[in-house]
Amino acid sequence: MKLNYVTKQLSTVKRWMATTVFCMLAIAFLWQGAFFSNTSAMADPAATLIASSDAGDRVQEKASEDAGRAKNFIQDAADKVKQAAKSNANKVDQASDNGSFVERKAKRDAATIQKRANEDADRTQKAVDKTKNAVERTVDNIKDAFGK
Repeated sequence: MKLNYVTKQLSTVKRWMATTVFCMLAIAFLWQGAFFSNTSAMADPAATLIASSDAGDRVQEKASEDAGRAKNFIQDAADKVKQAAKSNANKVDQASDNGSFVERKAKRDAATIQKRANEDADRTQKAVDKTKNAVERTVDNIKDAFGK
């Protein structure tokens, strides 16, 4: 009985010691990162930004290109979902009797999946457009702020 009590106490002490050491190491790493960070890159960020006056145009171009790629990806995904739904409905059609409940349900499900794929693709593309427009507005605001 006494041995069990001692091992339980030792186990608790070990856990507390391990937790303390872990916390001290975490604090040390955070402390080191704060004092040894490379601040030379932050010497004069405004000069770099002003020197590159077409940086905003490049950001807007990149945002437009990325939005176009995202829209193509979204449309491809929607097409693949619709194609898979049609394929599954055809497989059920071939495997079942004409006009069976399962066949009708598979066709309804395929139509629902295709409809939702179109709706999801449209919503996602609108979100991509909103994000692209927000980036463009932000870049324009930054240009205006540095231009004045």
